[in-house]
Amino acid sequence: MNNQRILLSLFAIYFVFAILLNSVGTVILQVINTYGVSKSAASVLEGFKDIPIGIVSFLVASQLPRLGFKKAMLTGLAIVSVACIAMPLLPGFWTAKLLFLSVGVAFALVKVAVYSTVGLLARDRKEHASLLNTLEGVFMVGVLGGYWLFSAFIDSANPSSTAWLSVYWVLSGICIIAFILLWSTEMNEAGTRIEGASPRQEFMAMIKLMAKPLVYVYVISVFIYVLIEQGIGSWLPTFNNEILKLPAAMSVQAASIFAAGLAIGRLSAGAIMRRLHWYPVLNVCLIAMAVLVVLTLPLSSNIQANPDINWLNAPIAAFILPLIGLFMAPVYPAINSVMLSSLPKHQHSAMTGLLVIFSALGGTTGSLITGTVFEVFNGQVAFYLSLVPISVILVSLYFFRRTVEREVPEEPEVSSSLAS
Repeated sequence: MNNQRILLSLFAIYFVFAILLNSVGTVILQVINTYGVSKSAASVLEGFKDIPIGIVSFLVASQLPRLGFKKAMLTGLAIVSVACIAMPLLPGFWTAKLLFLSVGVAFALVKVAVYSTVGLLARDRKEHASLLNTLEGVFMVGVLGGYWLFSAFIDSANPSSTAWLSVYWVLSGICIIAFILLWSTEMNEAGTRIEGASPRQEFMAMIKLMAKPLVYVYVISVFIYVLIEQGIGSWLPTFNNEILKLPAAMSVQAASIFAAGLAIGRLSAGAIMRRLHWYPVLNVCLIAMAVLVVLTLPLSSNIQANPDINWLNAPIAAFILPLIGLFMAPVYPAINSVMLSSLPKHQHSAMTGLLVIFSALGGTTGSLITGTVFEVFNGQVAFYLSLVPISVILVSLYFFRRTVEREVPEEPEVSSSLAS
């Protein structure tokens, strides 16, 4: 088994799904302009993506070792390839709903398979944390690239134009390339199943995981974190457009600063975590997030539209507020790695299923709450509300750390590297 080639396949898959999953904010802005739907109606796109992720993960996560992780990832890539091709051929708000429904179903298969495959490659907790941070960093590079890719196809002079739909020809091509790369890569999936267990027993084993105090504190932390990230990430382009008065294409490009912060933070988090304990690092990050919200949102008040706006005279809030992503970045990979590396390999698929379910629920909840408050009040109030879940996750991480230290002893340090 060529571990480096497997990693390359995982990076390619996560890169394309990063673009698709995190295009919700851009697509929300575009369907409002192109199809004339309301903000509250457009916000359901997050649900079309996240609810299928939760449902499919719940039903199939425990069974994926039986199907095979490679087959699951190939199936997911095939589904989104077809959905991307449908977008420019059958333009409409319903097609956008169908796209995100397909992306949700496919990502449920892909994420469980990808995270479980990382467990096959990593030899110890530190290597697991390093790989997971790198993988999530590549994911955020995909998010960053997605903002610029979409903005290249947006016609700011004609907001109702459907020219932006042509981006899906490019995305379908990337999906096909990732499919071919994975299909041609050999994987050894030994040790991922409970030998002799029936499908019902495997499903019940996943349900029984929820009885562990460590697991339910963990899923609460995941839920709250994703609520924050998706609430900000999905509505940042619209915030830039309506509150900061940036043109549509520039609004999407400015939102890429958020993705860049997440990418830089996650790619560098592995090195930081090797030297410092994860808990104080995450506390500093969460406090910095709250401070950034409090200090920068007042800078977005009473901004007047400027027909000659460019990067040199754009409001300073357009550059500072998205930097919240830099501090947010280490939280998600760190708590996932702590949880997964404390379990045997045959439980990784089921645990990742629970992770995906609660991530999906958190994403939908965050987007709906932010979108509703955005429409009823304004974008500033909506983003100020992020201080509430930031405070909640500070508390949940305290209990998560206590439970981890009580139930899972620290393993001795092992020097290891990926075998090629």
